Amino acid sequence: MGDPKGFLKYKRQAASYRPVCERVKDYNPVFTRRSNKESQEQASRCMDCGTPFCHWGCPIGSCIPEWNDLVFTGQWRKAFELLDQANNFPEITARICPAQCEYACVLGINDDPVTIRENELAIVEHAFEMGFIRLHLPHTRTGKKAAIIGSGPTGLSCASQLNKAGHEVTVFERDDRAGGLLRYGIPDFKLEKWVVDRRVNILADEGIKFRTGVNVGDDYSVSKLLKNFDAICLAGGSRIPRDLNIEGRESKGIYFAMDYLVQANRRAAGETIPRNKLIDAGGKKVLVIGGGDTGSDCVGTANRQGASGIVQIELLPKPPECRTAEYPWPSYPMVLKTSTSHEEGAVERKWSVLTKKFIGKSGTVKKMLCAQVEFSKPPGKTRSIMREIPGSEFEIEADLVILAIGFIGPEKKGIIEELGLALDGRGNIQTDSSFMASRKGVFSAGDMRKGQSLAAWAISDGRRAAHYIDSYLMGSTRLP
Repeated sequence: MGDPKGFLKYKRQAASYRPVCERVKDYNPVFTRRSNKESQEQASRCMDCGTPFCHWGCPIGSCIPEWNDLVFTGQWRKAFELLDQANNFPEITARICPAQCEYACVLGINDDPVTIRENELAIVEHAFEMGFIRLHLPHTRTGKKAAIIGSGPTGLSCASQLNKAGHEVTVFERDDRAGGLLRYGIPDFKLEKWVVDRRVNILADEGIKFRTGVNVGDDYSVSKLLKNFDAICLAGGSRIPRDLNIEGRESKGIYFAMDYLVQANRRAAGETIPRNKLIDAGGKKVLVIGGGDTGSDCVGTANRQGASGIVQIELLPKPPECRTAEYPWPSYPMVLKTSTSHEEGAVERKWSVLTKKFIGKSGTVKKMLCAQVEFSKPPGKTRSIMREIPGSEFEIEADLVILAIGFIGPEKKGIIEELGLALDGRGNIQTDSSFMASRKGVFSAGDMRKGQSLAAWAISDGRRAAHYIDSYLMGSTRLP
């Protein structure tokens, strides 16, 4: 432990952000990187506590106190090497992870937690700048072939680990470029796509083959897949959006969040979208239904497109601003989260709102009929009951409505149906404790297996799947 009084000397210095008036005019990152000296000061706040709960809070199990200490003492190379052992893509998690580790930080009990995510970003970007990044080339090849379906964080982490084990790995991606939702689902102002390209290029240099623009089941038959590969991992994500089947849903001007965000990302990359397919918030009154991270991304995108006004609604009650007895430390609390997107424009947020009917004119949406609801938990029950408050109906004007209310599972048509895989009660691919699906040699990981989750969990799931796939192929494994 470099400085046992670091947490007393320095207060938490969170990430700095570009001025709102500047950043809403482009899709460049909203944050600015701090200096290495500032990162070292912030790393000194880590107390090297006897039981570091940040390990427990991190889905990947990164050695946080150890690399914080190495940063403080200026041992940047060793800090990166330690970070790299547990996290295949720290430059990704350091930008988009909600930092569950920070909510579990022991210092956070009576002070502001350590800036773990910003420290991670400082380590990995310094490593790239100084040339610390090295290729993980396997010493020998096993002769075994593995196919990964999907190139999101789950598929990429699984592919990376299996390649380290010496297997020949091919990643299939139906989009034109690799990255999955990292590329087309997350706006550039949170994750620039050169960051994704940089990592994909490294993986390709390490020997992983990428076949983009290939939809397995259509462009590449399932029978051919089974014939050509010794193991298959399905990591295609949870891509079926949850719909809002209420009166007026057929009106024009109502879109799923992913349709909106994917197109916005393609436009930011310079692609031209036909006018008849364009989804643009410019000059429109935008209603975002759904209060999660995806909804927040839609708010930030609509701000940049010049929306005249934005309203974001959520069915659930407004979360508390601080922990409650229901979410004690070190659990990840359900507290009010205000993103940078919420700070950028005149967005009005509403909670406990039930959507009842879309109101249109000439076939195009113009308003939304809503009502206030309240939740109560009957004695002896664990689940709350929702009740509409009589006389609370109101309307929200909207020229553009974006549905950001989650996903209901992976797409069944195609490879899942053709392989005849069993599904669990939620419609996800059912696997055993070794991540194998109901067909021998076929594995699944990430959202496709467990439902919609965070990028850090996706990376963790991909790594765990690789461990079991390697064991299946070789009889044993050295992968963590």
